[in-house]
Amino acid sequence: MDGRASAPAAGTILNALACGKGSAFAIDAETTATVELDSSGSFDADIADAPDADTTLIERCVELVVAEYADDGADISGGHVRTESEVPMAAGLKSSSAAANATVLAALDALGVADEVAHEEACLLGVEAARDAGVTVTGAFDDASASMLGGATVTDNRTDELLAREPVEWDVAVWTPPEQAYSADADVERCQRIAPVAELVADLALDGRYGEAMTVNGFAFSAALGFSADPMVEALPDVAGVSLSGTGPSFVAVGEETAVEQVRDHWSEREGTTWLTTTQNDGARTR
Repeated sequence: MDGRASAPAAGTILNALACGKGSAFAIDAETTATVELDSSGSFDADIADAPDADTTLIERCVELVVAEYADDGADISGGHVRTESEVPMAAGLKSSSAAANATVLAALDALGVADEVAHEEACLLGVEAARDAGVTVTGAFDDASASMLGGATVTDNRTDELLAREPVEWDVAVWTPPEQAYSADADVERCQRIAPVAELVADLALDGRYGEAMTVNGFAFSAALGFSADPMVEALPDVAGVSLSGTGPSFVAVGEETAVEQVRDHWSEREGTTWLTTTQNDGARTR
């Protein structure tokens, strides 16, 4: 029983660590998962180009899907997952959410029920797996929903409620420094001190003012998490929005193609990797 699916990465509009509300937008860089289900009695996984990476999250995704959706009479007690990704790990670009979404959909595909399960329902399984695996503080429903549904989403991660979702059309510049930053290691208490600013960002996002929202978020969370805001200053005022993505270390800028290309040129002088992409409005899909 085999299945295959892909899910996009995402950039941050509002980090949910401060007030529980979050917002993100899907970008055109994907993680693909291939799932093979069997009766071996155990689930295992491997991540292409990262043989030592922790695979607890993607293994847990398959376990939850099988427990929830496999027929009672089916002899499915194990399987293997392999993920391949264009998304750098621990870079603030929602690699975990993309991997979880792709794995959940691939497992549903292997069971032959992918078309019967709503994407938002499938997304929540990945969120549950992320909480079980301890790779997220908030559950990351904001990141996961943007990756699964495409476009920009606004969520309340405390209740797993989708508050808004709409397509967005931007060119995107991404700068990823050489270092990594894991969401589970973020200083939550320090982030919660900027909750009044985060509530303002949530209001802007719910009003559809995503560019302004992400810029305010970026300055606030750069300060809270100890990142320099210089990359943001380099991008302004020409882009529609720019922010630290997630808990870093990546920064993302969105806007018209010419403005975003200029940002790419500035950021390319920095150590690390700079690349251009676009928003993605289709979300995750089986292949």
